[in-house]
Amino acid sequence: MKKALIAFVLLAFASVLAAGQEKPLSQQEYVRMLYRLDKAPAEKADLIDALRRRGIDFVVTDGLRSLTRTKGKNDAELRSALDEAGRRRDNPEALKPPTAAEAAEVLQKARQNTLDAATEMPDFVVKQLIQRSAAYAGTGTFRNLDRLVVGVSYRASGEEEYRVLSLNGVIQENAEAKRSYEQTGGTSSTGEFVTMLTTVFKPESRTEFTPVYTDTIRGRRAMMFDFEVPVELAQQRLGCKTLIDHSTVTGMRGRVWIDREFYRVLRIESDATGIPESFPCPAAKRTIDYDWAEIGDGRYLLPMLSNVTIKVRDGGKTFETRNVIRFREYQKFGTEVKAVGEDEEYIPDEQPEKP
Repeated sequence: MKKALIAFVLLAFASVLAAGQEKPLSQQEYVRMLYRLDKAPAEKADLIDALRRRGIDFVVTDGLRSLTRTKGKNDAELRSALDEAGRRRDNPEALKPPTAAEAAEVLQKARQNTLDAATEMPDFVVKQLIQRSAAYAGTGTFRNLDRLVVGVSYRASGEEEYRVLSLNGVIQENAEAKRSYEQTGGTSSTGEFVTMLTTVFKPESRTEFTPVYTDTIRGRRAMMFDFEVPVELAQQRLGCKTLIDHSTVTGMRGRVWIDREFYRVLRIESDATGIPESFPCPAAKRTIDYDWAEIGDGRYLLPMLSNVTIKVRDGGKTFETRNVIRFREYQKFGTEVKAVGEDEEYIPDEQPEKP
């Protein structure tokens, strides 16, 4: 099994190195591709691929970031790809591609460390600050809908319990405080703590990994891998509510950033795959950033920020919902979680009119 994995990584990495010999994007070429997105939005994927595969030969200025935000409809993946390319241009030695042997070693150790950590997770509680917003699909500008503070209790057995503590700044007292996340209506998400990573790394998922390139996250040198898990093995459940509740099972495809020193996941991006064409939510994407948190006497790698976006078709129109989730105050299980001190972290509307 190990030999097969290493052989796969060697083959995939050879193709990545060959692609890396292409001429980097010039600023003129990049801007031209940006302007094409107005008439051909489907070419956004090609532009992101070019940034990641070829890199750039120009400095990423605030002006270019602003233009990218406008012409790219505020697409987070496009903005991230531009910044990643800028970091590789500014520091090519630190971010040069690793060898195929290192890629295989990083992936193997990250798998083992991730699965070991899942079995060593303690019981804990944490506060989630959740900002929910929506936009007309394709505009990339969101209007805030509401904000929640949710107390989460996690058991080492994998059980997760969610309790709404405040809604739009109003403390939910007594019986109201027992309402679950889903009962508030709108978009909700679970499984950020262990489920997502174990699904990707457990052997029975037979995840296909392809090394991409290197990057830095919060000052940490990381190696990036694309991954894919088919529907029948991922068994990821996606719920969608219009006039009635809909549910389907999906696969997942995405990208994972692995610390090259400690072999732990720093970030994961995942898109739902295999969604039936008739399903009212045709797309769902989640990005989770991880960092170290102290719980009791232990130190654990846990979610710090999650961004969940879902497209919804309803009434002949297509909308996008977005949940930005900030994880705060990890503590031992049994500690009381209070809804205080959250308002300063919410971001303002990006669009004056509500869809």
